[in-house]
Amino acid sequence: MEYFLNQIINGLCQGAIYALMAIGYSVVVGVVGMVTFTHGEVMIMGAFAAYYVFQYCGTNLILGFTVAFLASWVMGIFVYKVCYERFFNSPRHISLLCTIGFSMLVKNLAQIFFGPNQIPMLNIVHIKFYHIGAMQISSLQIMIISLVVCLAVALNYIFYHTKFGVMLRAVSQDKSAAYMVGINVKRIAMLGNCVGCGLGGIAGLLICIYYQVVQATMGGALGMKAFSASVLGGLTDVRFSALGGLCIGLVENLGITVTSASYRDVFAFGFLILVLIFKPTGFVKKRGTKV
Repeated sequence: MEYFLNQIINGLCQGAIYALMAIGYSVVVGVVGMVTFTHGEVMIMGAFAAYYVFQYCGTNLILGFTVAFLASWVMGIFVYKVCYERFFNSPRHISLLCTIGFSMLVKNLAQIFFGPNQIPMLNIVHIKFYHIGAMQISSLQIMIISLVVCLAVALNYIFYHTKFGVMLRAVSQDKSAAYMVGINVKRIAMLGNCVGCGLGGIAGLLICIYYQVVQATMGGALGMKAFSASVLGGLTDVRFSALGGLCIGLVENLGITVTSASYRDVFAFGFLILVLIFKPTGFVKKRGTKV
């Protein structure tokens, strides 16, 4: 029973990271209006940027998260300029193929510069353990869940209580109408893409700190998890995408309580398939609800 309860805590923590990954993905898709397959590589670039900050400037977490966010923000600018800006009026498969090519390019360049092997990220956070009855929770898990909740609340405030958020939602809902009322659609779409990528960079750093390892090839699997969670949320609904990420994290960790950890992805993607079989729109009532 104690092991089962601890796996729930692990699932909530990992699900919180997946939720942040999915939130960033949903912001990108919702604002830009195009599906991306570069999100995993963007997350890993943020993680690597923070890793080198930790190596040369000490384990300052605030600085690390800031650098991860900014590095992924800059990556978001490149992704937007290369894969989206020229293809708004083109068939969507063109930008989709472009993101796949960009993803493969970044992945291979990352392996050349950083190497293909796992790099340990040890002693980034001094971990303490706390016991609540039969459950055990670490200071790292508390930090991760608290940070994700704070970022989600901050993002919700930006969306619904700032002028920038109103413009983001306007571009997300109808680009033509947004253009007609004087919004610079391309600029706002690029900034929205950068916000989503920046959140992805923080999520990438969190997953690497959680597993204490970073690797150039991690992006593919992480990108698919973010995509899967976002699909459960209808691709563009931030709240339900976060719920999808939380559910995937819980299902993964509850699944491995009765099997090997090597079946983690089987449970995650099996859960996605089952949900879509019985409810093709995911958790939302209608696919395509905007941010």
